[in-house]
Amino acid sequence: MHKVTRSFLSLLVTMAMLVSLGAYAGPVDINTADAATLASAMNGVGEKKAATIVAYRNAHGPFSRVEDLSNVKGIGLSTIERNRRNLAVGSSGGQ
Repeated sequence: MHKVTRSFLSLLVTMAMLVSLGAYAGPVDINTADAATLASAMNGVGEKKAATIVAYRNAHGPFSRVEDLSNVKGIGLSTIERNRRNLAVGSSGGQ
């Protein structure tokens, strides 16, 4: 195999791995994401806490700001700050 072809294949594999890890994905909309998506996007949030976020959203309506996640039991401001760049509030959140 040519050196250029090997390098190109290596680049493609690296890009595929980054995409699968969410490195190229934009912020996750906390008003539309399911629990699995939230758990994979948020550092320190597993399936159980992510399900709690979804349950809170279903019971209380969409979040207006990312900071509103602090109203969810088990989600503190440090968790929000650690994940802020991965989170967004879509149009259903009022902002």
